[in-house]
Amino acid sequence: MTETIAKIKSLSEAYFSDIQAIRHHLHSHPELSFQEFETADFIEAELRKMGITDFERKAETGITFMLKGREDNGKVVAMRADIDALPIIEANEVSYKSQNEGVMHACGHDVHTSSLLGAVRILKELKDHYSGTVKVIFQPGEEKLPGGASVLIKEGILENPKPDRILGQHVMPLIPAGKVGFRKGMYMASADEIYFTVTGKGGHAAMPENTVDPVLITSHIIVALQQIISRNCSPKIPSVLSFGRVEALGATNVIPNEVKVEGTFRTYDEEWRAEAHVRMKRMAEGIAESMGAQCDFQVMKGYPHLKNHPEYTQANIEAAKAYMGDENVEEIDLWLAGEDFAFYSHHVDACFYRLGTRNEAKGITSGVHTPTFDIDESALKTGMGLFAWLTIAELNA
Repeated sequence: MTETIAKIKSLSEAYFSDIQAIRHHLHSHPELSFQEFETADFIEAELRKMGITDFERKAETGITFMLKGREDNGKVVAMRADIDALPIIEANEVSYKSQNEGVMHACGHDVHTSSLLGAVRILKELKDHYSGTVKVIFQPGEEKLPGGASVLIKEGILENPKPDRILGQHVMPLIPAGKVGFRKGMYMASADEIYFTVTGKGGHAAMPENTVDPVLITSHIIVALQQIISRNCSPKIPSVLSFGRVEALGATNVIPNEVKVEGTFRTYDEEWRAEAHVRMKRMAEGIAESMGAQCDFQVMKGYPHLKNHPEYTQANIEAAKAYMGDENVEEIDLWLAGEDFAFYSHHVDACFYRLGTRNEAKGITSGVHTPTFDIDESALKTGMGLFAWLTIAELNA
């Protein structure tokens, strides 16, 4: 074990400049979800440089292939990285700034992809240090429903062979570079989109008696929907219902005909999730009807909650401590963001952990999904090295 760790760390140092250059290229050429054609071509070109040619396309821009160890012990571990970017205008002034206007790797998927390419290079170099099979997955469309993971699963990514385990990592700007974070069990929330339109009867604001005011009715609905969380959900189940867009195109003296609302619902229990969808629709439509209006209430079902397999995650925690030292492995809290890696976690024992990227001394502190997000690139050494080591450790367990 000690010898393998030493070799991985040495290779991570040796490959760092190459992986950094890959990350810069990806960051400069971001592509939106399910449009990652140049990104996929670039990944394939990098694989060919490693002598890997037996890759397969899935969902048009997804890529998968196998790596074999010294012998077949029947074990299969999958490694996944997402490859898409976000519709954000980059504000960073760096040499690798996005060249695609309005598109940016603001969630670190360029880091995930380059780290996995580095890990593949290490695993190929050290194939005599492990047994079994590695299934590598470069996945499109994490940022957009229905989620690239769900598409790949439908196309059989978890079959022939079916992985025993699946491993994923994600940048975390709250954790310093050189550290990682793990959480066993429930980790990330399901994420559904809420859209509803209240239609009434508009008119002059000075004569409300001649209207069916959709603004007032919508306000009642928004307030009332919060009791779905506070009075129908067990306090033991974290849940969030938030509305971020309310559009009422009236004026100071004009009551509009309709109001459009958009929001999100997140939780950790699939039965409660389904029940909440029904309750919210029934309540919103009932309030509107009782006040003389109509409500068209739609739930766009998103990603399920993400659950980290307790035993597998604990094994990875111990392996990470062996690789990085106890002081560099943190326990992290629940996070109510959504992530389509969750789909895998409902089919295969999964572990999704956080890669620290923060460096306050360098001013690298911006959160993901912001125009100024960036990383301390020393995290790439941890990203590729730990990814490779956790896979080897599981295959040899």
